[in-house]
Amino acid sequence: MTLETEQDWKSIVHRCFRCGYCKFTHSYSDFNCPSYKKYRFETYSTGGRMWLIFGLINGDIQWSQNLSNVLYACTTCGNCVENCRFEKFNSFIVDFIEAARAEAVKAGFCPEKQKLLLERTMNSEMFNPYGEQNSDNADLKKEYDLPDNAEWVYFIGCTSNYRQKKLRDATLRLLKKAKIDFTLIDEHCCCSPIIRTGQITPVKDFIDYNITQIKKTGASKVITSCAGCYRTIKKDWLKFGAEYEFEVLHTLELVKQLLDDGKIKIKSEYNKTVTYHDPCHIGRHVGLYEEPREVYKQIPGINFVEMKRNRENAWCCGAGGGVKIGYPDWAVEISKERVEEAKETGATVLSSTCPFCRTNLSDANEKHELGLEVIDLIEILDQLEIEINDSNLI
Repeated sequence: MTLETEQDWKSIVHRCFRCGYCKFTHSYSDFNCPSYKKYRFETYSTGGRMWLIFGLINGDIQWSQNLSNVLYACTTCGNCVENCRFEKFNSFIVDFIEAARAEAVKAGFCPEKQKLLLERTMNSEMFNPYGEQNSDNADLKKEYDLPDNAEWVYFIGCTSNYRQKKLRDATLRLLKKAKIDFTLIDEHCCCSPIIRTGQITPVKDFIDYNITQIKKTGASKVITSCAGCYRTIKKDWLKFGAEYEFEVLHTLELVKQLLDDGKIKIKSEYNKTVTYHDPCHIGRHVGLYEEPREVYKQIPGINFVEMKRNRENAWCCGAGGGVKIGYPDWAVEISKERVEEAKETGATVLSSTCPFCRTNLSDANEKHELGLEVIDLIEILDQLEIEINDSNLI
């Protein structure tokens, strides 16, 4: 279902009557909304935002910077979706917030810090939200002796390519070790940051560019180690009218497939206690909960433990929805709570499958000297001996 008319919006948003389920877990034992927990004011709950949006649609209130700040003080983690009791309404909640932000942009009320995401991404020397010189990945192709045409394209993503290079390099080594027929493209941002912040004007052009680059390789499959890129390519590109025939996988899905099919076997042990943080983009937004856990549990020697809040009720890392750039101190505050929860399990390693989560969890871990090792699943696998039994993928 798409929201194509004002009346569609009114009829759906009006179904929220602020029951409060969106603010707490099912057991009412803890907050599930980082924004409400921070501000303790109904307006900063999902129900409060829905009524603000309804007021805007209905003409009862007008745009202001304060109103815009309420809409942007949300990680769009989607935990409210999991706890909302209205099934015909809840699947649209994150879409409503992102669409309302797009209206804020049109009205000239996008916060200044979030505007940087668009300015950098649109810069012809950058094409990424970090303001780094664009890499066409030609040097990496040469370093790893990659072909121009291949079955797979590894879509690195801006965070891995410009901030979490250890994860990028670990992924490249793993794909080579497993003899995957893959290549790289001159990728531009997948557009997740500007979509989340409502700055959607150039999105279709960026999508078309990336699809064109992928098609040039002849690839039938695209793989990424970034949860944000995965959700964006798999879901958001289609929302913006993209047409493509390639399959989209997260690296954890490929690893699981290779392990399940007996094509790779992990030979060495990882004798550490590990807990897993569910990224919002591949957890609540896409539904990959058990797949990463099944991979961790196949690592010899690992002691895998769960945090109190996990799967659909996992506490957000605090970085998403433009919060990391817009409210950096608060983003780390949210993450601190998650790292402390990980520490309570007795784990020495906090692992995830998202470079953005890895960044913010690491920031909190280092700032507050919490003493955990924060590392991606692929980085763990990169440290281990892997036996290749069959390099041919199904």
